[in-house]
Amino acid sequence: MNKTYAEINEKINNGSVVVVTAEEMIKIVEDRGVKVAAEEIDVVTTGTFGPMCSSGAFLNFGHSDPPIKFEHLWLNDVHAYHGNAAVDCYIGCTRMADVRPFEYGGGHVIEDLVSGKPIRLRGNSNTTDCYPLAEVDTEVTLDSINQAILCNPRNAYQRYVCAVNSSDKTLYTYMGKLLPKFGNAHYAGAGCLSPLNNDPDYETIGLGTRIFLGGGIGYVIGEGTQHNPSNRFGTLFLKGDLKQMSSKYLRGVAYEKYGTTMFVGVGIPIPILNEGLAKKTAIKNEDILTDIVDYSVPRRDKPILKQVSYKELESGYIEINGKKVKCSSLSSLFYARKIAETLKTWINEGKFFLNPPAETLPTNTIFKPMKQTSELKFVKEFKRQAIKCFDDCDLKKIAEKIIEENMNHIVITDRENYLKGIVTSFDVTKAIAQNKTELTDIITKKVITTTDNEPIGLAARRMKNNNISALPVVDESKRVIGIITSEELM
Repeated sequence: MNKTYAEINEKINNGSVVVVTAEEMIKIVEDRGVKVAAEEIDVVTTGTFGPMCSSGAFLNFGHSDPPIKFEHLWLNDVHAYHGNAAVDCYIGCTRMADVRPFEYGGGHVIEDLVSGKPIRLRGNSNTTDCYPLAEVDTEVTLDSINQAILCNPRNAYQRYVCAVNSSDKTLYTYMGKLLPKFGNAHYAGAGCLSPLNNDPDYETIGLGTRIFLGGGIGYVIGEGTQHNPSNRFGTLFLKGDLKQMSSKYLRGVAYEKYGTTMFVGVGIPIPILNEGLAKKTAIKNEDILTDIVDYSVPRRDKPILKQVSYKELESGYIEINGKKVKCSSLSSLFYARKIAETLKTWINEGKFFLNPPAETLPTNTIFKPMKQTSELKFVKEFKRQAIKCFDDCDLKKIAEKIIEENMNHIVITDRENYLKGIVTSFDVTKAIAQNKTELTDIITKKVITTTDNEPIGLAARRMKNNNISALPVVDESKRVIGIITSEELM
């Protein structure tokens, strides 16, 4: 049994089309079988709503009088990219504002535009004979600009890994805030509702496929960046008219101590052309597997602890090394369902027709990592011997150590070499000035540390972000095995 796009569109036109969501299709196939489902169901709708960092918009502002050719421009203090024509720009959702980094970014600008809010546009120019204006400072709205094209190079990942943190430090990542010692787990995606899980071989999804995007109609314009279908990490390159969209389905988001992104709503209709597609669109969450990955290892190839199904993830808990770990999604299942239902309604009401792709997407793309020409350096290559005192030392002993060893940092341990704190030469100077005599008066007990196998660049960033000049190097048991200071980094 085979159907055609023309037959399904005719049913949409005359009101006889049968449309169900991907969740509903599971029950239908279970109850009636694949053959009957393929005969009775014409379209299965999908949906996903979550963070999609590779998103942004092309904007055209029209010419000022006299005209300007932007060299740099900012939208609500977010630096947009100008490398196109005179008054075109691209604003990416992860670009952070100059004045409110980590709070406001390009995704928020796009949401504010779609909401109808005025956006401050500032720009400057090197000036030319035909573009003599040097600066602009004005306001624009979505109605006042010419074109506003949402253009997202990588959206709708087929699946996402589940992120955890085995270290004793809280991590701030694009997968959210990961608590130490497997304190929580984060994942993303809508499981059985996600578009690419319902057509993993791209029989119906390809160049020109009409979709739900951001509350309006959009299109697939190719494979997304980092498209890796052989490992079930397929992605899509999407575009649509921002002027049709809704801020309900385009949301600017800020992740604590990481940066900004944007939640994007994507829904794709899957025409049931044959029994194979009927079977694929009945995929269950228990059949969709992903990896639990330890994000405490700052390498591209992070350790995979085990595999887990989306059914387990959506239960709210997973098990790691015998420990029950609370699990939560960065995506919204509520809005994924709402998108699938909205797309279903559009089709039932004859407002949305299906079109065959002009070209299918590749299924054999090989994902290649970046080739590094410079050698990556690690803390263990730069650390030096830590000068230590026990936690029952007096200040005189610590001051003597500073002078004898010509070292500004004294690491405080117990007699088993476990880290207890750190004291600097400035701490000792301040203690003398304030007539303090006890180590407990000046010791810093909450010490930021590093490990042998941490890249030196990350250690340097940790010093800078915390405004400190040294990091004790510790092993897995928190025993001190060295120290790295700003002198080594320099």
